[in-house]
Amino acid sequence: MSRRRTPLVLLPAMLCDGQLWARQIMDLSTVAAVSLADLTQDDTIAEMARRTLAQGPDRFAAAGVGLGGHVALEMLRQAPERIERIAVFGTRGTQDRRLRGVDRHGALATAPLADPALTVLMSGPAQAMADRVGPAVFERQHRALLGRADATAALAGTTIPTLVAVGDSDRICTVADARMLHDALPSSTFATIAGCGHLAPMERPAFVTTMLRSWLRADAGRPALRHAA
Repeated sequence: MSRRRTPLVLLPAMLCDGQLWARQIMDLSTVAAVSLADLTQDDTIAEMARRTLAQGPDRFAAAGVGLGGHVALEMLRQAPERIERIAVFGTRGTQDRRLRGVDRHGALATAPLADPALTVLMSGPAQAMADRVGPAVFERQHRALLGRADATAALAGTTIPTLVAVGDSDRICTVADARMLHDALPSSTFATIAGCGHLAPMERPAFVTTMLRSWLRADAGRPALRHAA
């Protein structure tokens, strides 16, 4: 008898598209029925969560980076009965009020500029994603992040397998930022990813896939991982 594939919704970071999760979409296909959320249409985290829930399976796992992580948390707040487990990468436990915008040349203030930890190899694909997503979506996503409500208090009692992970070189969400989120979610597991900036699924694809495989196998109430290096 074949093992059930867990429905898994992947949520991109700000100014990212499916390329961010390309390796996981391919590598997890044997254990998960993977789909990609559309976070380009709405200008609030709550609306992004509602859209994803409306388009998603009846019950599913959710994994997100940055903006996508906040949408995953908001979905868990809105419809806890629908969410089987969540994994968030580079997701802050505090409000981020830093202004980002479009410079006078029209170049987006995106990950290649905002995250100096990105290598030259990664900055090209990251900028290509930003160019495809475009400035209008950037403005909507930026407003959504600046206006987001703190969902962590409502989630403190969750017992589903929850992974909070962050790159040790992430300049957008530092290790301390992510640990604040972990501390607010008592049942969560915290992991740092060595030699990694903000876009972990692209920067450390094989390692992130291994982490997610472990998280997908975890039972409720039992942590998926203790530490990643």
